[in-house]
Amino acid sequence: MSLSRRVLLAIPLLAGCAGQPGTANPASSSDVPPSPTPSLTEADHSMAIASSASSPAPTAGTVTRNEVIARYGHIRPSTWGLDVPGVTTMLPTSDRVIALTFDACGGPHGSGYDQELISFLRRHEVPATLFLNSRWLDANPQVFRDLAADPLFEIANHGTRHRPLSVSGQSAYGITGTHDVGEVFDEIDGNRGRLSAFLGHPPRFFRSGTAHCDDVAARIAADLGEHIVNFDVNADAGATFTPDQVARAVLTARPGSIVIGHMNHPSGGTARGDRQRDTPAGGLRLPLRPPIRIHRLRRNLSRVGDPCHQPNPPEPALRVSRACASSGSAG
Repeated sequence: MSLSRRVLLAIPLLAGCAGQPGTANPASSSDVPPSPTPSLTEADHSMAIASSASSPAPTAGTVTRNEVIARYGHIRPSTWGLDVPGVTTMLPTSDRVIALTFDACGGPHGSGYDQELISFLRRHEVPATLFLNSRWLDANPQVFRDLAADPLFEIANHGTRHRPLSVSGQSAYGITGTHDVGEVFDEIDGNRGRLSAFLGHPPRFFRSGTAHCDDVAARIAADLGEHIVNFDVNADAGATFTPDQVARAVLTARPGSIVIGHMNHPSGGTARGDRQRDTPAGGLRLPLRPPIRIHRLRRNLSRVGDPCHQPNPPEPALRVSRACASSGSAG
């Protein structure tokens, strides 16, 4: 598949995902019921840890909770929002590269699974970084195992309770954030431990609930070995955009853009978009001339300036077509 064709297909994919309220603003309503899949159990964790016994990985950060409190408990934050010091919103490259990221937020109205979206990514070999919340893991344990085993996807940390990351109780979209340094540690490290046990290595990237954080929280995340990554292109506004709005938003992408969408709202019009996107007339082109490459975050953020403390896990071989492999489009 050619690079231009691959990205052409990805745009209506995002457009098809819009249409239902999402959990970037968890107060929004949604008709997506929680998944009936049973929760992860202690036995699941034991099996996962045993399966990775040959190459054990840490399930905690490089510092303890008490050490983090001692280090940052007296520091007041100076910035709050989506783009603060220590947070990446674009890939550090001028190459014609973008990254697709999808959040799975969990909770009563956010534990669905957009299987059609994921199937589309697989069918067209489009790599993506998936930010998964602990509540979503509870609702979708087998789906998570399936996603984690697929080298096309990179798994990242979307927090434990899906809270804005604040050392002072700041709010976003009416959702109260973590109240202090200790709660910031818990929000990051709780889900970090769960993901580490199943993946065999700690996740490299973190995105908080609502994507809001302060500068002190960003420093804490870095001490735990996680790089906070947000976005410069909001594709679906928490799955509240219409398909047309999504298409217009994605058309603003430029070299280095990080695009955010949601994979936890299967009623968001994906099937409608899927019927269109497999035909040449159903796509919208990014305002970039080919070749356009779609990377996972670690492909670019493992370079100079990456604040992550953990070594980059080996890059698995991708199941890419000969045309894509020869052009270097999958990463």
